[in-house]
Amino acid sequence: MEIFKNDYLNIVFSSISVYVFIVLAVRLFGKKELSQLSIIDLVFILLISNAVQNAMVGSNTTLFGGLVAAGSLFIVNFLLKQVSYFFPKFGKVLEGKEILLIYKGMVNDGNMRKARFTMDELMEAIREHGVETIKQVDLAVLEVDGNISVISNEFKHRTTNRRKVHRAMKRTE
Repeated sequence: MEIFKNDYLNIVFSSISVYVFIVLAVRLFGKKELSQLSIIDLVFILLISNAVQNAMVGSNTTLFGGLVAAGSLFIVNFLLKQVSYFFPKFGKVLEGKEILLIYKGMVNDGNMRKARFTMDELMEAIREHGVETIKQVDLAVLEVDGNISVISNEFKHRTTNRRKVHRAMKRTE
């Protein structure tokens, strides 16, 4: 479908359309998919990029056509980041917001369902942070980038002890 008579304007329009589609699709299917790529996710990303290549450049396989497509993607990415920065509400709509998974050792089942997280995935995430059980977790949050932040009672204990040692060392100086 050629909207513009100019081949390069068509590439710009198609590239931006594909970019917006991919951003919306990732937003719709969840940020959990961004945090760690499994083999299935990697294959999916490779196939998506191959599937949309022709939609962006069409029959134009020239170097300049590829550069126009890439340049369009860089520009629209930059613009979306600028709009998100200057209009935080738009950024929240586009990127979503963090989701509280554990608070003071209690799992938030509603948010787990909302984030489509299984208990096995949650346990794996807290073990990656050096915590053995959910009861030891003071706070676990699924961040907008798909990573899980975990603050445990042990972390607070270590930080508190470091502050005490640091204050004691300052007094002796």
